[in-house]
Amino acid sequence: MNEFTYYITEFLNHIIGSIPLFGAELLLIATFIVSILGSLFLAKRFPQATFNITCIGLILTLFILLQQYAANTVGGGFFDLLLIDRLSIISRLLMGFSALVIALFMRQYALKTKNARNVSDAYSILLTATLGLFLLVSSTHWLMLYIAIETVSISSYILVAYFAAKKQQSEAAMKYILFGSVCAAIMLYGLSLIYGFTGNLNFASQEQLTGLTSTPNVVMGVAFFLLFTGIGFKLSFVPFHAWTPDVYEGAPTAITAFLATLPKVAVVVLLARILQSWTASPFFYSDILIYGVTAVAIASMLLGNMAALRQQQVKRMMAYSSIGQIGILLMAALVYQGDNAHILLYYLTIYTLMNLAVFIFIDRLEHQLGSTTIADYRGLGKKQPLLFSCFTFVLISLIGLPPTAGFMSKLLVFSSVFDSFQSTGSTCYLLLLIIGASTAAISLFFYFKIPTTAFLKDYKQDSTVQNPNDSQVDTLYILAIIFSFSLLILGLFPSLLLNILK
Repeated sequence: MNEFTYYITEFLNHIIGSIPLFGAELLLIATFIVSILGSLFLAKRFPQATFNITCIGLILTLFILLQQYAANTVGGGFFDLLLIDRLSIISRLLMGFSALVIALFMRQYALKTKNARNVSDAYSILLTATLGLFLLVSSTHWLMLYIAIETVSISSYILVAYFAAKKQQSEAAMKYILFGSVCAAIMLYGLSLIYGFTGNLNFASQEQLTGLTSTPNVVMGVAFFLLFTGIGFKLSFVPFHAWTPDVYEGAPTAITAFLATLPKVAVVVLLARILQSWTASPFFYSDILIYGVTAVAIASMLLGNMAALRQQQVKRMMAYSSIGQIGILLMAALVYQGDNAHILLYYLTIYTLMNLAVFIFIDRLEHQLGSTTIADYRGLGKKQPLLFSCFTFVLISLIGLPPTAGFMSKLLVFSSVFDSFQSTGSTCYLLLLIIGASTAAISLFFYFKIPTTAFLKDYKQDSTVQNPNDSQVDTLYILAIIFSFSLLILGLFPSLLLNILK
């Protein structure tokens, strides 16, 4: 009995000692509960109560994460279910800030869209998704990882379907839910196989690596394929990309911005951790993993960029563009090591700023024009020079041309890939460099459809255009302009951000 009491005491002490590492997540949970209560009891008298609660909770969460960053907090908690290090702290800071911007985005959508559904509950769902994303970047345990992915997935399904008012939007939501549910089930089956073969659920542990080494290669390959089905769905890389164009086009632009940024950042950090743990081991599939990730990255870059060339609808074009960008994200994850985490974090930060700015501009134009077709931008560059100048600069950054931060972020990733090629001699890295540079050149042709249409073509009066000279300034528009100038500053002086990330 005394021995049992000792273990119980030790167990509780460990949990209590892990709580400080879990402070940001606990605050998100508390904010979620308060926001639900606010939606139930305060929404009628104070329509913005839930929005204010959400923003305050996210700001306080960022404050806790900044404290962890300043204290250089490192450690594992809850029996190694979670790992807190500099990578997880900075990535959570990035996602927390992005979630705050998305909350502003959702509020603006509600204010500008006539007969829009009450978004009070949607803020609570956003908090739930953010909690899942936080757990995702801190997890080294398959069970915690799966719970986190499902938390993000279910929240994303609800956010996409929540505002569905048209048949197209409902169809997009249904495709997303069905595709995601099947991929989740397949991933869970893959995880059960890995656990059965290794007897361990910590993907960074030596026990699991030993179990992987002793498992027949063909059987392990099947388990890996099933496992990466779920990861591929969240990243929307080829061949798990089919849902992306329809969902991006059908969902409100605020939700599209969420799908294009936060889940991508979290899953890339997770994938970088997995690849670092497994490719550093001597077992057979370390090489096969590199070959597989290379093939998927190349296929995503080629298909995404080639398909984007044919698109005339800007949100659909950005969907295929994001598939192409996933190839670069996979390159960054593939060459991630503990001592070059700043390169991965720099790329993720710039990627987030670019995508948030692009979708803010798209949303603003959508409310003005009632359309997201590129042809409707005809001649508007002269009527709204500031918007389209910043829009064009962000697109240049997405291409990866100097002097933008997009160029510098790709240069850092390509340099890391080239270093890996020199150290290993593997043709995989050389192919990634060639295809990455080639598809960046291809992307110039579809990204530049927007500025050429806006600046080089004459404005054509159309009754469908609601307000082509809209000069109304709002918080999101100011943020998008700030993001645009930040891309210039961080491109000219990348050390400003890199020194913080190191």
